[in-house]
Amino acid sequence: MSRRRIIPLLLAMTLVVIKVLAAGGALAQDKGSVNPKPLPPLANPNDPKIGAKELFARKLLPSKGPAHVIGSYVKGCIGGAEQMPLNGDTWQVMRLSRNRNYGHPDIIALIKRLAAKAHKDAGWPGILVGDIGQPRGGPALSGHASHQIGLDADIWLTPMPDHRLSREEREEMSAVMMVREDRLDIDPKVFTSGHVLVLRDAAQEPAVQRIFVNPAIKKALCREAKGDRSWLSKIRPWWGHDYHFHIRMRCPAGASDCKGQPSQSEDEGCKPSDLAYWFSEGVLHPKPPPEPPKPKPPMTLAQMPAACKAVLRAPDAKP
Repeated sequence: MSRRRIIPLLLAMTLVVIKVLAAGGALAQDKGSVNPKPLPPLANPNDPKIGAKELFARKLLPSKGPAHVIGSYVKGCIGGAEQMPLNGDTWQVMRLSRNRNYGHPDIIALIKRLAAKAHKDAGWPGILVGDIGQPRGGPALSGHASHQIGLDADIWLTPMPDHRLSREEREEMSAVMMVREDRLDIDPKVFTSGHVLVLRDAAQEPAVQRIFVNPAIKKALCREAKGDRSWLSKIRPWWGHDYHFHIRMRCPAGASDCKGQPSQSEDEGCKPSDLAYWFSEGVLHPKPPPEPPKPKPPMTLAQMPAACKAVLRAPDAKP
């Protein structure tokens, strides 16, 4: 794609990000609740105009049956999702009130593997696991546009503390900001060589297609990575990843209903021209639009893959 076509596209995406932030989406830093209130029943759940997010958010358990990925990262669902255990020797799950620690068995296995490998390679005490997905995937009431098919996961860049976190700590503890105040580079007081190794370990997983980080973190990785640097091609700068990184897996083998993303270039993405856009004035300090953007109608179930209706209606898996 030519630069002339890329720049307008990225500017359009900047406006999308502004809209998301203006809408108060639940980002990694948003606190949870120790005593979350259940969502009230829908007056008419069969209303074709109702947002699909209202339906998926009310499913508290995965559907019964084998794992089955349907649709794309931003428009899809998952049947037979697996729950990430809340605690392991080298991980703990955060923000339990969101009920978003479900995903395809492959990503659950990957997170466990990454936690153990980071502990071994980087001396990392353990990882803090953020959002994976809802029990049946689909759009969420707040926060992510992606994380819909159980193949995305957020990992905090804050190392796991040396004790079992209480429920209050899991809901209220804040992640550490990794980016300098001027947003031009990482904060060297908190971003360490251990972070480089953890991100390398994640990117070297064959099933991982992309890892999203703040552009300043990508810049630091380009500067600090030693030896084999081929894994850098998977690290992609993106908005909103100052405190965590986002793992995205490829569609599982044989998952014919899964609509993945095209493969990206194998280039490291470390040339000045690769990063220039992200450190331009318009991106670092975007101006709000003259008028507040009008919210778009929510995606309905009819706009999603047809098989997602069956996932919603399927019986619950055993808790």
